[in-house]
Amino acid sequence: MSEEKLIGRIDDGVAYITFNNPEKRNAVSLDMWIKFGELLDAYREDDGVRALVINGAGGKAFVSGADISKFESERATKEAVAKYNATSGKSYERLINFPKPTIAKINGYCIGGGMNLAVACDLRFCEEGARFAIPAAKLGLGYGYYGVARLSRLVGISRAMEMFYTARQFPAQEAYEMGLINRVVPLDELDSVVDETTSMIRSNAPMTIAAIKASAIEIGRSPDQPDHARLDAMVLACFESEDYIEGRRAFMEKRKPQFKGR
Repeated sequence: MSEEKLIGRIDDGVAYITFNNPEKRNAVSLDMWIKFGELLDAYREDDGVRALVINGAGGKAFVSGADISKFESERATKEAVAKYNATSGKSYERLINFPKPTIAKINGYCIGGGMNLAVACDLRFCEEGARFAIPAAKLGLGYGYYGVARLSRLVGISRAMEMFYTARQFPAQEAYEMGLINRVVPLDELDSVVDETTSMIRSNAPMTIAAIKASAIEIGRSPDQPDHARLDAMVLACFESEDYIEGRRAFMEKRKPQFKGR
C-alpha cells in the first residue's frame, strides 16, 4: 500500500490520522485498515499525545466506507471476508479503547465504515453539508452486533433502526437532532472548532481525562463487565496527584493551571 493513502502526524500534542483516498471519497481498503491500527498503537503509547483527531482528505468525504472496487480481491470468498472483518474489527476496537479523547472531524460524506469510525470516536463535529448513511442493506452486507449496539446507544434503537432499515442519507442537521453529532458548524469554522476543542483538552488535567475516558470505555461494555476496581483506582489516583494540588491552587489564585499528568 502507498503510505499516502493514510497519513498520520502529531502536532502540539494532538495526533491526526487522515484518510487520504479522495478520488474514491476516502474509501478504505484492507491495507489502510492495517495501517490505521498500527498508527493507533503508536499514538496510544506516546505520552506526548493528548488527543486524536480523525478526518478525511479532499473536502468531499470523511470516509465513505469500504472500497467496493476491491471487494473481488478482498471480500469475494468466505475466508477473505473473515480476514477483512477481523482486521477492520480490530482497528475499530483499538479506536474504541483508545485511552485518550478522540474526535471525528467530518466534512462531506460519512458513509458505512465512515459512520462506524465516527461512532467509535468520543466526539463528532461536522460541517453543514455533511451527509450520513449506512448502506449495508443496499449492498447485502452483514452488519455486526457491536456496530449496531454502538449506534443504538448513541441515537436510540428506533433512530438506529431507521438508519439501517432505510439506508437513506441523513443531512447534518437531522444527524445533530438525533444526537449523532455534537456540533454542526459552517465549513469555514470546522477546523477552528476542532482546534479549540483539542486546545481545551490539552489544557486540562491528563489523569482526570484518562479516568473519564476509562469510565466511558467501560460504559460501552455489557452491564456485567465493567472493571469497577480499576476505575475506582484511577479516580483515587487523580485525588492523590500533583495535578489535583495544582488545580486547587490555580483556582484559588485565579490563574490557569499547569498540569503535568502526575
